Amino acid sequence: MSIETVNRALRDDDIGQVVALWHAAGVSRPWNDPARDIAFARRDPHSTVLVADRDGLIVATAMVGEDGHRGWVYYVAVDPRLRNLGLGRGIMDAAERWLIDRGVWKMQLLVREENDAVRHFYEHLGYRDTRTICFQKVIGDAAE
Repeated sequence: MSIETVNRALRDDDIGQVVALWHAAGVSRPWNDPARDIAFARRDPHSTVLVADRDGLIVATAMVGEDGHRGWVYYVAVDPRLRNLGLGRGIMDAAERWLIDRGVWKMQLLVREENDAVRHFYEHLGYRDTRTICFQKVIGDAAE
């Protein structure tokens, strides 16, 4: 008997599980406050955090948003004990649907160059390296 996975928007009572999953999956970084990132993503209708819920347990996540031109996905995480079961593909499908429902036709994501396993995962899903360089400048309160 298989357990059904439901992809849905994050609820307030999911936040603790999501933060724990991000740490366990290795997608959080010491300089990013996960709770702050979640609150920021949920502040308006242009972004959200999607979760895969299996009987009340959060087993995968994707933070997804759009800037009016392109969609972006961050914090894609799967419970390390449940990898290779299609949860990553499922949460990415949910993120793509979220963007398509808003009329967005391009989806982008960032992968650390040395993370070969994750690069291959996204390539398998049809994502391609655009051979562009991402520049970043930390500004405002986040610079502290």
